Amino acid sequence: MESEIRREPCGVVLIIAPANYPLLLPGVQALQGLAAGNGVLLKPGRGGSRAAAALACILIEAGFDPHLLALLPESDEAAREALELPVDKVIFTGSFDVGVEVLASLARRAIPCVTELSGCDAVFIREDADVAFCVEALRFGLRLNDSATCIAPRRVFVARRIAERFEAALCDGLADASNLASVPTVEKLAPLLRDAVENGATFLVGGLDHRGGLRLPCVLNDARPHMRIMHAEFFAPVLCVTIVDSDEEALDLALDCPYALGATIFSADLAAAQKMAERVRAGCVVINDMIVPTADPRIPFGGRGRSGFGVTRGAEGLLEMTNVKVVQIRRGRARPHFQPAHPGDETLFTNWIVAAHAHGLGRRLAAALQVARALLARSLHLSP
Repeated sequence: MESEIRREPCGVVLIIAPANYPLLLPGVQALQGLAAGNGVLLKPGRGGSRAAAALACILIEAGFDPHLLALLPESDEAAREALELPVDKVIFTGSFDVGVEVLASLARRAIPCVTELSGCDAVFIREDADVAFCVEALRFGLRLNDSATCIAPRRVFVARRIAERFEAALCDGLADASNLASVPTVEKLAPLLRDAVENGATFLVGGLDHRGGLRLPCVLNDARPHMRIMHAEFFAPVLCVTIVDSDEEALDLALDCPYALGATIFSADLAAAQKMAERVRAGCVVINDMIVPTADPRIPFGGRGRSGFGVTRGAEGLLEMTNVKVVQIRRGRARPHFQPAHPGDETLFTNWIVAAHAHGLGRRLAAALQVARALLARSLHLSP
């Protein structure tokens, strides 16, 4: 028997892009879709049409057939209309709620979809971590792209031994970055922050004022997993700090969140950090850095749980743009399976399994002898 595993293009791939990174995210997806031999429909996120047009020009100049790439309007209505087209696969990047709507729309026609949804990323700061370095990393993570990043830090689990130093350094590190949040941001976050405060959390940096305004960045201290903000997705520089007594406690508390996109571990002990990373529920775990390593297009990216499924980028992302086809060839004319079952077939197969997999050379040899006898009996039975 000869078997060949082939990869074939899906056909037409619809890419529904987000607004926060209008070039990198859909850019890699469109490039991989075209490289795999597909036609691509690209629906930019809000404000992303110019970036999409520039991307299309670059791809066409690089030699891709312009007939295989079409840009759609960036409106929500354009996305809904595109989902009704006879596409063969969808790559969606966006919020969990919209992702569920997309999946429901596609399920009626059994169209496969890769979903890269939101996150509520955990940061684990072990007791041997460099506190100043951790604060610098968190400051960067909160500020990058105005915190409109799906893998921005949201939940911080810090070892009790260094918690006091960490909190003091975090206050100093964010002291010069205070701004009033926009009305939509306040409307989304205020109920979550009030719930946290009512359940025992306190504002370490920023927070709600007596007039209903919100100062950002905002750091909540004494955050607990049952608080709504520890289960929420949002684009705003808000951190929830939880003090833990061990790595084990940190990992257990982190599991309470339904999102599992990315995570970060800070530690001077790389072996311990790597061991911890094995137990973190996330699609990507960064050790001693923040966000940027995950942007490498050579590395696959994707989440679990409410953060979606499937991957984009990397070799695995390229394979997502293909379907598997297996071609098998049988040469000659012998097809014993075409013949009716023989009374000794059960004994034949039982001894075949023992001969192939049993412990002990004696058992295997004895079973092999029984196989030979059964085959001989079968051939005599089938002979004309």
